Amino acid sequence: MNADTTLQPFFNPTGIAIIGASHEPNKLGYGLARNLIQSGYQGQVHFVNIRGGNLLGKTVYKSVKDVPDPVDLAAILIPPRFVPQALKECGQRGIKAVIIGTGGFRETGAEGAKLEDEVIHIAKEYGIRLLGPNCIGILDTHLPLDITFLPPPGPTPGDVAFLSHSGAICAAVTDWARGQGFGISRLVSLGNQADINETDMLKPVAQDPYTNVLALYLEGIRDGRRFVNTAQDIIQEKPIIAFKVGRFSSGQKAIASHTGALAGEEHAFNAAFFRAGVLRANTSEEMFDWARALAWCPPAKGRNVAVLTNAGGPGVAAADALEMLDLHLAKLHPDTIEKMKQILPPAASLNNPIDLLASASPMQFAESLQIALEDPGVDSAMVIFPAPPMSTAGAVAKAIIPVIQVSNKPVVIAVMGERMIQEAVELFRAAHVPEYRFPERAAAALAALSNRKESLEIVKAKPITFSDVNKQKVEDIITRWNGTDFLPQEMSSAILSAYGIPTLPLTLAKTADEAASIALKLGFPVALKVASDKIPHKSDIGGVLLNLPDAKSVQDGFGTIIQRVREKLPNVEVDGVYVQPMVSSGQEVIVGGIQDPQFDGLVMFGSGGVEVEGIKDVAFALAPITQIEAERMIKNTWAGKKLAGFRNLPSGDKNAVLKTIYRVAQLIADFPQISDIEINPLRVFSPGEGVITIDSRVRIKKSSEAA
Repeated sequence: MNADTTLQPFFNPTGIAIIGASHEPNKLGYGLARNLIQSGYQGQVHFVNIRGGNLLGKTVYKSVKDVPDPVDLAAILIPPRFVPQALKECGQRGIKAVIIGTGGFRETGAEGAKLEDEVIHIAKEYGIRLLGPNCIGILDTHLPLDITFLPPPGPTPGDVAFLSHSGAICAAVTDWARGQGFGISRLVSLGNQADINETDMLKPVAQDPYTNVLALYLEGIRDGRRFVNTAQDIIQEKPIIAFKVGRFSSGQKAIASHTGALAGEEHAFNAAFFRAGVLRANTSEEMFDWARALAWCPPAKGRNVAVLTNAGGPGVAAADALEMLDLHLAKLHPDTIEKMKQILPPAASLNNPIDLLASASPMQFAESLQIALEDPGVDSAMVIFPAPPMSTAGAVAKAIIPVIQVSNKPVVIAVMGERMIQEAVELFRAAHVPEYRFPERAAAALAALSNRKESLEIVKAKPITFSDVNKQKVEDIITRWNGTDFLPQEMSSAILSAYGIPTLPLTLAKTADEAASIALKLGFPVALKVASDKIPHKSDIGGVLLNLPDAKSVQDGFGTIIQRVREKLPNVEVDGVYVQPMVSSGQEVIVGGIQDPQFDGLVMFGSGGVEVEGIKDVAFALAPITQIEAERMIKNTWAGKKLAGFRNLPSGDKNAVLKTIYRVAQLIADFPQISDIEINPLRVFSPGEGVITIDSRVRIKKSSEAA
């Protein structure tokens, strides 16, 4: 896990120059200077302000050029119009790492963007790495080092690193973390990312020996695939949790196909995070709930949970929350139940959740937890208790903490209440036992521990590809195509066939008589479909006729389709009508692929047919795809569940569907020129009988799009 050596001065500088250090206590430049001094940083500290003088017992130099050695990092906090000159002087001084805390750049509009471009140009000219502009800076509680202007006191030293696109979130988190009883190891405010972005900072932060978990507040990702590859490397040693905001933005523009319409930004981020092994939190609070559990608990080996409580209602709430998160109440071994009978009153409920009753003593809590953790069928435990009526929450905490600390299984606490539980809360935090106020939050933390185990499996999995594909044939088809939209149907089918995807034969008829002649050769019944690359949704305009039983119906059907198109789309050019044999019935699914602007190839699977956009039963994964991802797509969609059979619905050939997903994913990954590909419907027959492509479309990027 080698990090970029040019970033080393940001985390281990020998000397720091603060350009814009202010004498006025109400200015950010003063706060920046104060924090650096008060942090206890052991390297050389130099202050720069055109006014000169002294500040906090140190000489203030009028120019960074006057600053003595050593200095390998500068922090600039001056009005934006003066930043380019200050940066140029840093370059002339030989400083190769600079933090620009000043705002007023790209985030403010065109003039600010122009100023930021000037800053980028200067940085490249002098080989300077930039953090910011418009950022709070960097903080390391263990070095120690504080190059921020956050109000004191800073965060307590801890084991959770935080990288954020938002400076305001950094300010809130440092204070909130202190109140929640966990510490920060490193904090990085990324700002506008004129140079250094979130991916650049992942490895330098992960290499910190005090950091156990990385938490990310993201508004986007610059280089999607590089982020995925970098994160995959890191999470084998340390977990990463991301809170990505902007979930409901318009996302990617639809490009005429179902796949394009459904492949929004969120699907891409979910697919990328899953491939990268990154755990995606839904809220800021959830991100740090999970971070505490991942930093302080041993890993969970499975998804079976024992719940112990002194109140029945919270136990039921926990059971519901666990089930919603795909965790399971552990089935307790008879020996476990028998041991608990020896220490608990007869009225206690020993069916998981284990209700110890309100009268449970601290010792009964501790002994019951010990017994539950010894059960081989238990992978983790949740202990829930409001303040006990006959003892104190603190007494329970003192009793169970020693049990938790020697266990190799994770335990989380839901200690319910506020004023009456404060002693317990402080004890748990001091012992690094994650505690939450309600069972739902505790359940989510346990789910994160289980998902962490699965994330390690996914990053080790290899995408499935095939050697029997004909790349040259696809290349030839793409090269021959001079159009600006979807390929003709026969060319789309040829591309799929080149990648081993079964396709239904189709023949183009220019006239009604030709259609009837083709149908006679194919055998009845047949289907007719309008042939036009300008009509993406044929059924919407009545351009599809099925189960035509004879030549007369085919001739009439040809005329009907042409007439419908002329009435509804009078300016659209039509090549004729495709004639296809009808095939036996089966389930209908959709398999598609698209090029995402951030993460490149994505593959889609879901419910097919004419209602695909209506029910939006789809799942996405990065291409090429692993077996774990493909199985997950099937598991998480109604289309996939139906393949196993449902009530009177017969099962389908799941293995053939999986092979089609693998092959479409390989195709979209091999050919970035293919912007959009879709098989809808893919007809799925009974197990062992395979699949067939009924209709397909492939769109090639225009030259302007490729550029």
